[in-house]
This record gives sequence, C-alpha cells and structure tokens, in this order.
Amino acid sequence: MGVEVHGTVTEGFEPVGEAFERNFERLGERGAAVAVYREGQRVVDLWAGAKNVDGGTAVDADGTGAEPWERGTAQIVRSATKGVAAAVPLLLHQDGELDLDAPVGHYWPEFKARGKERVLVRHLLNHRAGLPLLNRPLTPREALDPLRGAEAVAAQAPVWEPGTDHGYHALTYGWLLDELVRRVSGRGAGAWIAERIAAPLGLDFWLGLPDAEAGRVGRVGPVEGPEPSGALRARPKRSVTEAYDDPASVTRRAFAAIDPFPDHNDPEFRAVPHPAANGIATADGLARFYASLIGPVDGVRLFDPATVAHARAEESAGPDRVLMVDTRFGLGYMLHGSASPFLAPGSFGHPGRGGSLGFADPETGIAFGYVTNGFRRTVTADPRAQALVRAVRSALDG
Repeated sequence: MGVEVHGTVTEGFEPVGEAFERNFERLGERGAAVAVYREGQRVVDLWAGAKNVDGGTAVDADGTGAEPWERGTAQIVRSATKGVAAAVPLLLHQDGELDLDAPVGHYWPEFKARGKERVLVRHLLNHRAGLPLLNRPLTPREALDPLRGAEAVAAQAPVWEPGTDHGYHALTYGWLLDELVRRVSGRGAGAWIAERIAAPLGLDFWLGLPDAEAGRVGRVGPVEGPEPSGALRARPKRSVTEAYDDPASVTRRAFAAIDPFPDHNDPEFRAVPHPAANGIATADGLARFYASLIGPVDGVRLFDPATVAHARAEESAGPDRVLMVDTRFGLGYMLHGSASPFLAPGSFGHPGRGGSLGFADPETGIAFGYVTNGFRRTVTADPRAQALVRAVRSALDG
C-alpha cells in the first residue's frame, strides 16, 4: 500500500505529485513536504509520511508510534538556512546600509586580525574569505553562544589569500554573516529575519526556534536509500572520499568547526540562531521566501531587480577547496551547476546537507521548497529533491 499524499496540485503540475509519491515508494522517503510557487502563486503544496524519524524509522515523539506529517509541520533544513540568511546582508545593501565592496573590518574592527584587513563583505558571501575552518573547533556548548563563534572567526588566520580562491564555508559562514549583520544593524540575523522577512510574508521560517513553535517541528534522523546520482554521490570519487576521511584536510576541518556536532533534535541547539545550519522551515516557508525574492507575494517583494542580479551573478566557480567538486556561487547563493542542479541556468538557491532545498528561477517565475526528516548522505544533490525538480521542469515543458 502506498503512502497517503495530502495537499493540492494545480492543473498542469501533476508530475510533481507523482514524483513526490514515488520518492516514498522508491527512494526511502519517510516524511516530507514540497511546495512550488509560480509568479507568486502557490501551485504545489504537498506533504506525506511521518512527522518524526529516528534511525530511519518513523516514530512518535516518545518513540511509541508514527505521528503523521501535517500541513505546517516544519523541520530543520541545515544549509538551506544559508539562502534565507543571505537575504539579510543583500537587503541591508539594497537599503544603502552595507557596502558589498567595503572591508569587513570597516564594520567589525576586531575582524582585521591575522591578515584579514583586505577581506571584503562580498568575500563572506561568495565563499572566498579563506575562513572555512577554525584551528580550535568550538565545543557544542560554546557553539550555543553566537558571540563566541564570532570571536573565533575574528581571531582565525585565513587558510588561503582572501579573494584568490573559493571553498564552501560550511559552518563559519553562520558566525561571519551573523556578526556582520549585528555590527551593521544592531541585531543578529535571526531577529532581523523574524521582523523584516518572516513577519511581512507570513513565513514559517525560524532562525532561533521560539518555544511556542516547538510542537510543530519534527525529529530528523539518517535514512538509507538507493545510491543517488550527481556530483556528490554516496560513493564519490576517491579524492572526495579521502578529503572527508582525512582529519587534517580542509574539508574535514570545515565540517568539524563544531566538534562534535550538536544533535539536530536538541531543543537548545534549535533555539540559538546559527545562520549556516539550523534554520527551521516548512516547504511552503522556503518556497514562499524564494518567490518573494523574484516577484510580489501577496503584495510583498523583498529583492529589487538589481539585488536579484547580485544574488545570481557568478562570483565563484570551479574546483571548491572544501567540497572538492566544481561549485558555483553568487552572493550568498549557490548557482545552478553540476554539484547542485536547480531548475535552469539562471536559478539560484541553496541545498541543505541531507536533502532540503530551496531556490528561485526568475525566468520561469518558479520558486521551490522541499523539506524532509530523513537525512541522506548527500551534500548538495539529493535524489529525492532532484526528482521533484525534474518533475517541475517536466510540468513547465508540458
């Protein structure tokens, strides 16, 4: 018996519903939701499966059964958080409060230490700052204090000459962005998003989960499934495997900037904003956010055309010194490419390690959001999300 899929699909987008159901039947999905907007209107809103998963098994919060996923169920989206957080400095720039070409130290004087005087604001957003790791990783307890992370990256020497190369700042991105926003606006990214982005749009997105919303959020856990395709496969090329296995590699150290990494289900971790890794969202929240970047949603539009151009203009491309595959970045956003395929060449967005994905495609007016409670080993090209993206493309080709 197949999974019961709930929600609505506008005529013409039926392939997305079919692909969503197949993800449960063939790709090991346990609980998930997908939403798609076109020209600011929701055309897909689907959810199915269990709200909570532990060790690949659907469970209730107390481990006794399977609580169903409902409309409004939210999950932690890991690095898909970065796409929402990136909107904050871009909006500050749009409002004339932040210069993308100014040295970071202009706003954050302590950051100038250890040869970072010429690191520009844009280098934080395009992953060219040379700061993907910490020589002394933070403990999980230290990581609960966002100011401690900011102090650590300010004291860190660059791994490469800033501006000369790029490498994914998997965790340090969060402290860098959060402190920059705090120095410019007087508040951290979580508070800024809540007031200036989530509230006007009615978004189900939190960076720093309020206690009042905790009951809506499911438990996440690892799941197995068929081997995915894409640049970062379950059995990647040898150089990638060696980089992740080598404790001294930039790759391993970048993902171990907090060591050991906190439990994603820990209420304390969820309550503290970390703009790189612990945003919590519904699929509709992600899709609605991206829709508002490229056009009005119920009268609210976040990015003007010039800011959209900043988000998706290629700033970094080629071999990534952390991910060890070719990546492409604009300012704060991944761009369509082999490592992270979106809908079309002009798309911009951000995946989350393990599955989640959000992006916008200005040419088609499409905005996409997918969240799951079952984390796969994929970093940027999860097969479940990719199946849904292909289905959107099929629907548009009609």
